[in-house]
Amino acid sequence: MKLEVLDQDHAPEAARPLLQKAQQKYGFVPNILGVMANSPALLEAYMALSQIFEKTGFSPAEKQTVLLAVSTENGCDYCRAAHSAIAKMQGVDEAVIKAIANGDALPDAKLDVLFKFTRVMVDKRGRPSDQDLKALLDAGYSEAQVQDVIVGIGMKTLSNYNNHIAETPLDPQFQG
Repeated sequence: MKLEVLDQDHAPEAARPLLQKAQQKYGFVPNILGVMANSPALLEAYMALSQIFEKTGFSPAEKQTVLLAVSTENGCDYCRAAHSAIAKMQGVDEAVIKAIANGDALPDAKLDVLFKFTRVMVDKRGRPSDQDLKALLDAGYSEAQVQDVIVGIGMKTLSNYNNHIAETPLDPQFQG
């Protein structure tokens, strides 16, 4: 089922200021947000979680690792492509992006632990083993960052599931 990608002129009144914010921030309104505009509540929730996730103690590479891991586990082609492009823009090593896409070990050991932990969290529905949790903490991540992974999972679950239903078309800016 495809859902319509709405622009600022055709979105519900409550979604318009949010789309305007996106336009100002990115220079365009990504299709993912245009589709979410059909439900102003979903759009607001996603944008709020996105802002909150930006405030975590993760580096840009770590943030993109979490978001790409979730999107890969959930099979969201739109988010995988978009976050691969964003990761490149943020200077994330191409080898890391490729390894995530292929489900391989990441060349950076600390990022690899974060990648594996995030995948386990999604796969086991938030029930990692004590060993999984210990590996993340032993790699240098904090207990707060364990919970920050959950914020990233929540954020991407909203977008991944919506993209599955909406069949969101990939923006030219994210094609690569």
